[in-house]
Amino acid sequence: MDLNSLKRNDLIKELENSGIKDKNVLKAIANVRREEFVLTEFRRLAYDNTSLPISSNQTISQPYTVAFMTELLEIKPGEKILEIGTGSGYQSAVLRELGAEVYSVERIFDLYRSASDKLSKLGYTVHLKNDDGTKGWKEFAPFDKIIVTAGSPKIPKQLLEQLAVNGLMIIPVGDENSQDLYLIRKTYEETQNENPEENLLSETAGDDADNRKVKYMMKRYKNFKFVPLIGEEAWAINN
Repeated sequence: MDLNSLKRNDLIKELENSGIKDKNVLKAIANVRREEFVLTEFRRLAYDNTSLPISSNQTISQPYTVAFMTELLEIKPGEKILEIGTGSGYQSAVLRELGAEVYSVERIFDLYRSASDKLSKLGYTVHLKNDDGTKGWKEFAPFDKIIVTAGSPKIPKQLLEQLAVNGLMIIPVGDENSQDLYLIRKTYEETQNENPEENLLSETAGDDADNRKVKYMMKRYKNFKFVPLIGEEAWAINN
């Protein structure tokens, strides 16, 4: 067993000790070679449980954060997932290891091109687009799950609209220094809420394609830190 494999095993144990319980998520992270998604000068730190710089002043998320967000989405094989913020491509690879069909949008062209090359080289088939992530990817909506990997001052309406009924979206919301993770569940308005930890986002209620009212239920997880989400429904590019 090589050094990176040993470090990967240690990371998985650390994630388990930190409360990650989903064996499929842990297996997916164990299968992805994180060293391929970091800058050369940080490869020795690839399996430390920390975020690391990548190009274009962005970061690759801490493995715990990737595991936590992925676990909350309860991803099943064959589900159609929209990722906002491809970044290095690491999260996309984890999603593919779980058997999801992944559509990922990246605003920064250099990251989009680099992630495309890396994912292809490693054998991961991901649908990629270079665009404003707050607009989602309407042509392929609705999505079973949506994961946003950058912090936004608000929840983009277009992403909510592109979430399938009974789907889940996770997004960091807050100011530029600190965000809370919002886990949002879209249901029909008449559906009774069985989770006392969820709150109604009444201001985002709308109509689905069948003209039935839908509602969005939200659960919050505090104290995370992400790079800013830049776009039409998030932070301004010069903010």
